[in-house]
Amino acid sequence: MTAIDARTGALEGVGLLDRERIVARPGFNRWLVPPAALCIHLCIGMSYGLSVFWLPLARALGIDKPVTCPDPSVARDLFTTSCDWQFTNLVTIFTIGIVLLGLSAAAFGGWVERVGPRKTGFVAALCWSGGFALSALGVYVHQLWILWLGLGLIGGIGLGLGYISPVSTLVKWFPDRRGMATGMAIMGFGGGAMIGSPLANILMNNFKSSTSVGVWQTFLALGAIYFVFMMGGAFLYRVPPANWRPEGWTPPATAKAMITSGNVHLRDAHKTPQFWLIWLVLCLNVSAGIGVLAVASPMLQEIFGGSLIGKPELGFSALDAGQKAAIATIAAGFVGLLSLFNIAGRIFWASLSDKIGRKTTYFIFFALGIALYALAPSFAHMGSRALFVAAMCVILSMYGGGFATVPAYLADMFGTQFVGAIHGRLLTAWSAAGVVGPMLVAYIRDKQLQAGVERALAYDRTLYILASLLVIGLICNALVRPVASKWFMRDEEVAALQAKSAAAAAVSGGSQGIGKGTVDAKAIIAWLVVGIPILWGVWKTLDSAVAIFH
Repeated sequence: MTAIDARTGALEGVGLLDRERIVARPGFNRWLVPPAALCIHLCIGMSYGLSVFWLPLARALGIDKPVTCPDPSVARDLFTTSCDWQFTNLVTIFTIGIVLLGLSAAAFGGWVERVGPRKTGFVAALCWSGGFALSALGVYVHQLWILWLGLGLIGGIGLGLGYISPVSTLVKWFPDRRGMATGMAIMGFGGGAMIGSPLANILMNNFKSSTSVGVWQTFLALGAIYFVFMMGGAFLYRVPPANWRPEGWTPPATAKAMITSGNVHLRDAHKTPQFWLIWLVLCLNVSAGIGVLAVASPMLQEIFGGSLIGKPELGFSALDAGQKAAIATIAAGFVGLLSLFNIAGRIFWASLSDKIGRKTTYFIFFALGIALYALAPSFAHMGSRALFVAAMCVILSMYGGGFATVPAYLADMFGTQFVGAIHGRLLTAWSAAGVVGPMLVAYIRDKQLQAGVERALAYDRTLYILASLLVIGLICNALVRPVASKWFMRDEEVAALQAKSAAAAAVSGGSQGIGKGTVDAKAIIAWLVVGIPILWGVWKTLDSAVAIFH
């Protein structure tokens, strides 16, 4: 039973990390919660930027050029101390991390709901930052298996826990703006690489020497920075008292907005057709978008070739080494621009979904996506770089928007009591898409080239197939209906689950004066802490992307 100490006013029997400890007190501003979530998501979002380390790590021993060994293999790479690692075996670190993100989010979703966002964020910080520290050791002693364990396995668990830690909390703090709230947080995951990649380059250039490429030192520095930011976010989290609502807000009519007033238990959510339809909706949307991300740089280079440097008469194969290096730099700017739209789409589309509904938002994703994927080859054949790039940017905005809108979609369908855990299970769709999308795109491209198709035309069929994936997604989204009443929990079941939170709120002063809507000094400081790095990342991205249109 939760009680209050008469002398100190502290909750008895409640640990510093426990959910009951962080029930908001009167005067708490709900606008402090999104910056807390961003502190964590901006850090774990560096998973998208890990590719900045692959080339330096591929020459960690040779420094200037790789030290190769005869008969290279995965097993040899994992344990060798005399050969540099193969590029493909380094990329496996990212694959392990993304797979573990989905699996850990699904496996620990129920635990996250029970213990709350502070303890979850604390453990995520230990795993993600610890993964960097352990990987630094792996680089120092030149053991690839330690990197697979550090940033792959342990870091991947940190990714999953950190990704879902704020979802349930945010939708409960912002029932009036669910899409905007989750969009603000999940925007951070897309923006992590935008900040982390240039920062990592700066650190590696500072640490590199005649005997080191500067990676292990950079891993340690990033691990320390991320630990501080993620711990700050974890301890800034607060949860609202049970049944709290913003002052003056009343829930919309359920029949009109497809927003339930009930709650589906975690044990039952996956038994409903709505769960699997939304699973397919997310998987297909992500498969198409991540497929483009996987080949964005070579796609731009091979389609437009010499026209990127003012020599439209030269195809990609006709370019010399210096010209290929020049267009590779421009293509890197293209990837950065796609990342920026991926980030912006998360907040734009998720916020728009508050106005037009989640189902309508996904209808736009699929209908507009089908049109853009189908038209992109024509834009390329016309030689219109601007139209092609614009189409890809809009597509990537909807890719990011899909991630940010789905937590609110789940809250609308299944209620808020278990939405974090349900979202965790749904993220297995991301794990599946992370394998299917890139493999599908790479396979089709290679088959086209083997058949003698010109490089500039090798992506046509790929883009048409991605459009067909979105057609299936459009159908799945159209089939989503409100969850049947038989799946909803009884009011007394919900009350029993919320009993501890209600008791903690009672001894903390009740729910009056909680979640005020004005932005005060504390909120401004919190937003500056996350906003300044984001603005720096946007500036670095735009600076590198401007070369596309020169």
